[in-house]
Parts: sequence; C-alpha cells; structure tokens
Amino acid sequence: MRRLTLIRHGLTEGNVRRWYYGALDLPLCEAGKAAVQAAAAGGLYPPLANERILTSGMLRTEQTLHLIYGDVPHESWPELREVSFGVFEGCSYDTLKGRAEYDAWLAGDWFQNVPPGGESFAQAEARILSALNRMQAQDADILAVVHGGTVLTIMQALFPEEKKTAYDWQPSPGGGYRIDLTAHRYQKIGIQN
Repeated sequence: MRRLTLIRHGLTEGNVRRWYYGALDLPLCEAGKAAVQAAAAGGLYPPLANERILTSGMLRTEQTLHLIYGDVPHESWPELREVSFGVFEGCSYDTLKGRAEYDAWLAGDWFQNVPPGGESFAQAEARILSALNRMQAQDADILAVVHGGTVLTIMQALFPEEKKTAYDWQPSPGGGYRIDLTAHRYQKIGIQN
C-alpha cells in the first residue's frame, strides 16, 4: 500500500446529541446525508483509482460510502469500528454524570479503564492498529470509510512526530485524510469545520 484514504462517516444523531455511541449501529441523520452529498458533488473527495475499499460494516459507514461513491464493491472489516462504550452507549455526559459506574470509568487512567460491557481505549487502539498493519501488508492502495476514533488512531500512529492530540487529528463528520505513505505526507479531504 502506497496510498491510504481515510474518511469519517457523516453526521449522525449521536454526534448531534453528543452520545457515546461507538457500538450503536446508527444511520446518518438527514443533515449528515445532505452534507456528504453536497461535499461529494463539490469534488471534496478524491475520485476512485482502483483502491481496495473498506468500511467498518456499520450502517453509517456504509451509507457514507454509498453517498460518495455509489454502489461500489467493498469489504467490511469489523476491526475498524469505533470503541465500544458498553452500558454507556446511547447516553450523553449529562445523562450519566453522578452515576457511580460512570464516575468510576472516568476516574484514574481513562485510556486503560474499561466501561461496563465495553472496551478500553487501549483495547480499541490495539484492534485498530492491528487492522492498520493488515492494511499495510496489502498489495493495493486503500480507501476506508470508518469512524473518528479509527481515523485519529491511525493518524497518530502514522505521524507521531507531529505530536498532535487525538482531538487535533479527529476530522469532522464526513471529513478525512488522503495519505501518501511513500512521501510521508497527507492532505485533508471532505467536510472541514
């Protein structure tokens, strides 16, 4: 693989309501669909050039891929999914604050702590980086429509010298990066806020 294109799915109700929702299989909201369609019509995504196309298999990534590129053959790699927040899925900070299990999850080492029924950020990172290694072993360029946490994890791994925080790397819904691995450079693509 010489080139990797990462696109975060479009806006969902979970984004709007600020939910923890990595494992919930939410669709794009109407505003999310419209924004991705407009960005695609405006030429904000690179044209396909024989890439191997991947999604996480979640509805929101499938819908985003279809809105940008139409009905194209692709593979679903579940290891590219967002972190699972377990019992906190579908809830916001405001609805959870003060609950003992939520406060315990936030206390101490947030990266290693596992929410009840979910996975830690460390576990998700290991899963996503394993998928990145699998991608890098492919004899094809790759375009992946995935999640914000997936994109930021991969970008931090590929460009550690930039010393950016996770939030610095996380693209807007419908945004992403086109990465030239040979030249070790990237450009932002898609929706930018």
